[in-house]
Amino acid sequence: MFPKIISFNTPEFLRGFLPNHLSLNSYGLCIGLGIIATYFILLHKTKILGMTKDSLSELFLWGFLAAFVGGKLLFYLEDPSKYLNNPQALLQNIGNGFVFYGSLLFVVPTLYFWLRYYKISFWPFMDGLAFGGPILHSLGRLGCFLAGCCHGKICPESVKDTIGVTFTNPQSAASLLNVPLYPTQLFDILINLISLLAVYLVSKKQQFKGQLFLIYIILYAIGRMINENFRGDDDRGFLFNGFLTYSQFIALALIMLSGFAWYILAKKNKDK
Repeated sequence: MFPKIISFNTPEFLRGFLPNHLSLNSYGLCIGLGIIATYFILLHKTKILGMTKDSLSELFLWGFLAAFVGGKLLFYLEDPSKYLNNPQALLQNIGNGFVFYGSLLFVVPTLYFWLRYYKISFWPFMDGLAFGGPILHSLGRLGCFLAGCCHGKICPESVKDTIGVTFTNPQSAASLLNVPLYPTQLFDILINLISLLAVYLVSKKQQFKGQLFLIYIILYAIGRMINENFRGDDDRGFLFNGFLTYSQFIALALIMLSGFAWYILAKKNKDK
């Protein structure tokens, strides 16, 4: 696909501070667009919570840092021996390779403590995030598709001509080139859009605060567990002798935790 949008030489006066060549990568561009879109969605949704542009910008900064650290940490933990044996690889891969669930597991506690500190209701904010999260994640997966990462397995003959995607660019992050692969990045986008549609429909008759966010997490986790069966980047790690990937295990845990939270929040709302 198109891992790099444009490359250019660094101006002479900036060399020494910056690399001699700079590139605008498709993955970074898509993530940036997703962050901007999510910011404005949340800005619209959180006005009723008393949040301003400045407070939301501060929260976004903390959320971005948490997402970066969590996404990178779980990425490194997928194959820890690779980095223990070659510590320099930690820095070499600092700008690429993130795990969504790592980001999620770090972002949610960060948001919780920040919102509590400023006495802003947690669950109503997370319901707003249920609208922005799928947009950000979908644009991120579009970046993955253009870059070639998070790709699928080789398509069987029966479907390769209908859904198969072939990466040919030598700069692509895909470990398999010139063969039809399952477009798992696009599958993930579909999962997010289905989750977003469900969130929108339920929001018309929302029963309790937090319900929209839990729907988003549960639906995405179910879809992700299925989609993992088509993933072809096998270096992301497995558990229980290959029975589950790390992402499937986390998805299963999130479904159970979300189900428990649903029970507690619904019961609390009913008892009011």
